[in-house]
Amino acid sequence: MTTTATIEADPNLPIIRTTRDFRATPAQLMRAHLDPELYARWVGPHDITTVLDEWDARTGGSWRMRNVRGDEEYSFHGSFHDVTADRIVQTFTWDAMPESVSLETLWFEDLGDGRTRLHAQSLVDSFEGRDGWLESGMEVGVNDGYAKLDELLEAGKV
Repeated sequence: MTTTATIEADPNLPIIRTTRDFRATPAQLMRAHLDPELYARWVGPHDITTVLDEWDARTGGSWRMRNVRGDEEYSFHGSFHDVTADRIVQTFTWDAMPESVSLETLWFEDLGDGRTRLHAQSLVDSFEGRDGWLESGMEVGVNDGYAKLDELLEAGKV
């Protein structure tokens, strides 16, 4: 089972694709991505605290969050465009770069035997924007966050 995320840039489109396997059901992973208390506990690098200022995880809903590290604070916002039993489509905007909005789609593939593969696709505004995300150290935040999610799953908290 893969315990680190595979993060790949599409060579023809400004898209980042992320794949990661979990010892969890699709329903558990959906809950972890939609329940505000759970989401705030696992998302992002180990050295940040996530504060959800707004979280309306339904089709047509919106969200706003802050990542806090010491005296540093980074804020983000977006909208939930479509939330179904096995897929989430949302926008993601870093407030420091409001002109750069990504469209993210997450879906969950049931692998059987209590395992699920998460697929995520982020369409950004340009190849430069995509490459900036990839060079920003996003893999640390993705992998740290998913490791925290693994811990919550193993402890039976999801």
